[in-house]
Amino acid sequence: MRILFTSLFLFLSFLSLGQSKYTLSGFVKEKGSQEQLPGVNVYVPGTPYGVSTNTYGFYSLTLPATDSLVLIFSAVGYETTTQRFAFQKDQELTIQLASITQLDEVVVSSRRQEDYVSRSAQMSQVEVPISQIKKIPAFFGEKDVLKVLQLMPGVQKGTEGQTGLYVRGGGPDQNLIILDDAVVYNANHLFGFFSIFNSDALKSVELTKGGFPARFGGRLSSVLDMSMKEGNKEGFHGEGGIGLISSRLTLEGPIAKGKSSFLVSGRRTYIDVLAAPFIASQQRGDDSQVRPGYYFYDLNAKVNYDLGNKDKLYLSGYFGRDKFYANESNSSGGTRAGLDWGNATATLRWNHLFGQKLFANTSLIFSDFNFGVANETQSRNVNDVVTSQFSLRYDSHIRDLGLKTDFDYYPSVQHAVRFGAQATFHRFVPSALAIQGSFLNTPIERSVTPVNSVEAGIYVQDVWQPIDALKMNVGMRLSTFTTENQTYLRPEPRFSAALRLAQDFSFKASYAQMNQYVHLLSNTGLGLPTDLWVPTTDQIAPQQSQQVAVGFAKDLERPALTFTVEGYYKHMNNILNYKEGSSFLSLSGENANELTWEDNVTAGRGWSYGAEFLAQKKSGRFSGWVGYTLSWTQWQFPELNFGRIFYPRYDRRHDISVVGIFELSKRITLSGTWVYGTGNALTLPLSTYQAVRDNFSITRDPNNAEARFVTWRATTVNEYGEKNAFRAEPFHRLDLAIQFHKKMKRHERTWEFGLYNAYNRRNPFFYNLDTETTNDGSTPARERTVLKRYSLFPVLPSFSYNFKF
Repeated sequence: MRILFTSLFLFLSFLSLGQSKYTLSGFVKEKGSQEQLPGVNVYVPGTPYGVSTNTYGFYSLTLPATDSLVLIFSAVGYETTTQRFAFQKDQELTIQLASITQLDEVVVSSRRQEDYVSRSAQMSQVEVPISQIKKIPAFFGEKDVLKVLQLMPGVQKGTEGQTGLYVRGGGPDQNLIILDDAVVYNANHLFGFFSIFNSDALKSVELTKGGFPARFGGRLSSVLDMSMKEGNKEGFHGEGGIGLISSRLTLEGPIAKGKSSFLVSGRRTYIDVLAAPFIASQQRGDDSQVRPGYYFYDLNAKVNYDLGNKDKLYLSGYFGRDKFYANESNSSGGTRAGLDWGNATATLRWNHLFGQKLFANTSLIFSDFNFGVANETQSRNVNDVVTSQFSLRYDSHIRDLGLKTDFDYYPSVQHAVRFGAQATFHRFVPSALAIQGSFLNTPIERSVTPVNSVEAGIYVQDVWQPIDALKMNVGMRLSTFTTENQTYLRPEPRFSAALRLAQDFSFKASYAQMNQYVHLLSNTGLGLPTDLWVPTTDQIAPQQSQQVAVGFAKDLERPALTFTVEGYYKHMNNILNYKEGSSFLSLSGENANELTWEDNVTAGRGWSYGAEFLAQKKSGRFSGWVGYTLSWTQWQFPELNFGRIFYPRYDRRHDISVVGIFELSKRITLSGTWVYGTGNALTLPLSTYQAVRDNFSITRDPNNAEARFVTWRATTVNEYGEKNAFRAEPFHRLDLAIQFHKKMKRHERTWEFGLYNAYNRRNPFFYNLDTETTNDGSTPARERTVLKRYSLFPVLPSFSYNFKF
């Protein structure tokens, strides 16, 4: 018996020695700049062992000991690197990947199975390399991240030329837009025709449409997560461009070489400067002179510092503003009117390694958005004495101060655990209105008391691979929102999984429940700055959605293509909309001073369902994608459309995008996009008629006798049917561009020429009813009502000069 136990002990000891495991961890950086690279695949070929670097380029793998470990590092746009070494103890390994654009020749290699989309548990996610964004044709030559994302299935554009995102039936407010951990509340310039994001300052862009990881919360439809570049730690570099309406410049370099760096990126339009000579010479027929103007600017800045192998500090910020003004002056007075809005964000982040398996990031976050409208009118007599005056000022404001901490824990190759918490202090000023005038008996002063609230959440998620063919992301988020008189506490379960049916083919499924505690009130649907951000209150419940998605993912090795097909169903509760006739400047009611925004809104529910197809190629001489979306979206509000179900404005049955980029040679790049979409759902009058109504007037004679006079007058009344029952014409458009590259001794330059709407399609921008009079001379003149379509953009050429040093 003693021999048996001794033999069993020796066998178990030998077995345990054979199964000894150690941890390998480190960072993956870009060669030449020391930028930390997110999303790099780190794996052992031929085994299920693999992981992707996190947002800060960190990875950790716990593997069995071996005398010869082969490890591969791969990412789109970078040269694949293979490392071979003995692995008999815990080790730290930092790798630098060279960009393919830095190589002397094009490297062609077969795809690695671990790069495949089919192996990821995440679904409904879109990643577009920044290098690809810069090659796609753009409106006026301005490379725009949001407009590129509109070309993806499930992401629909609003009106022609706008940057608004409508993801799987959701509105612009239902997208969580994050820039270096800071929430951006309004991402638009030029009334929605450009976004605030300068692609020269961005490192990564990732859009999630469903199956949301538990670390994200606060919105119903999507998460757009963007990270700014850190700045080159090895040398001073810059890039920029000069276009038709704006110019931009980005500078980066080391503060202490190899330890810290900075990045500064700015952009400004010069429409006001170019137009000033022409506007100044234009005067009306009288002595009036009008001076309108508009400009916007962006500024991105970031600094970082390595405190050692375990600690890093980052400080980043964005500051941007739009200003539109129109000043008119004459001998009898003048008018000054203006519209301005802007964003400001700041993030202070601290990375800390507690060990090879535990990584932490803590962020202090500031975000601010404000919007203002001003109008001042003054009249003077011949003696230059003010005879009348009027002033209006409207302001809306939201400011956040937040703290969040996230942990990445890698206990084994089967588990990648993330957990954390965050809290945000919101300060809302929904609307502050002041109207004064010499003709007003009582000036209107509506200064709303700021609304303070706290939004918080805790979460845990685990990417678990119990067997080689199955990978799951299981998580739970608990969110809470506290305002003055109410506290909401909502659980948010999350689940997504990928079952690999073959080496390069998998079935995927996901479920996510989301809550949204801030609302955007809009009577245009465009996501313009006039839209009003408001909080959940004791009278307004939070929005809530549940989304289920299933699909298949297929990867091809040659050519390196990815195919995905997904179907989804989403149900939304407590979505908000203005009541009929209300807006952000509504003054209806007996006492405007007592009116609140809550009096102008109604809550309802919505449904969205459909299918999406995507074929994508991210690298190579020819790259691009083809996307198709078939979808339905319906809303129902008790106080709209008589309580009946209707299609919202941007319900779109069919949406097609074709994008192609071809590297004709090292010096010439051709690109083109073609889009097609079902027309918007609009509300238009079915008929008009003349209605007669009475008008009373009362006078008094010198004897105080009252006399009442009744007059009758006719007015035109529009008769409407169902809400949004009219469907606009489909829109389609072809954009083309060609880039000429040349490498100089110390810099690179690129000339780009483009055509927006190349075949001059007159896409509908809005419709209007008009009256036409016909008179052929033999019969009395006849009037008829006609529907007129108005287009915005014909074929538009553009050019830009871009440089890099």
